[in-house]
Amino acid sequence: MCTGGCARCLGGTLIPLVVCGFVANVLLFFPGGKVIDNNDHLSEEVWYFGGILGSAVLMIFPALVFLGLRNNDCCGCCGNESCGKRCAMFTSTIFAAIGFLGAGYSFIISAVAINKGPKCLLGESTWGYPFQNGNYLSDKDLWRLCQAPANVVPWNLTLFSILLIIGGIQMILCAIQVINGLLGTLCGDCQCCGCCGGGDGPV
Repeated sequence: MCTGGCARCLGGTLIPLVVCGFVANVLLFFPGGKVIDNNDHLSEEVWYFGGILGSAVLMIFPALVFLGLRNNDCCGCCGNESCGKRCAMFTSTIFAAIGFLGAGYSFIISAVAINKGPKCLLGESTWGYPFQNGNYLSDKDLWRLCQAPANVVPWNLTLFSILLIIGGIQMILCAIQVINGLLGTLCGDCQCCGCCGGGDGPV
């Protein structure tokens, strides 16, 4: 399989993950599916924009770069070292590294948010973080400590878990493209031309 074809496949996989990451982060601004009256009552990690900045903005550029390789004629480059495919594949590794950092950022923010738990109403007018070191994950009875917003614990847990999974998958895909891009840089875009064979023709 051509390294360019692999990159295009990865780019196509990243696009829906970008959309899901963006939507999940936006939904976090509406805890329990409700509009909150004071933004200070939102969990701190929501404002770090892990899904919007990390899994979406910093990921959309690598995804588009990977998809842009579809214009390359994989086997049409045989015998023509000036076609620029190696340069294109090298560029894709740079964008893959950027995407990896973005996905890693989203992954870390989500992990911290899950461990910390949501910010919620603890008493008549006291807002804070009632959970410690993820203890609520194994003891659902602790969820009642959050009096408001309604269903904020499962809401935040679900959405941050989605972002955690998305970030993990994106990191894996970008890591694959780093390796794939380096192979494309060293050996050319198409294995049918013979890896590192100097473009002497199909094997």
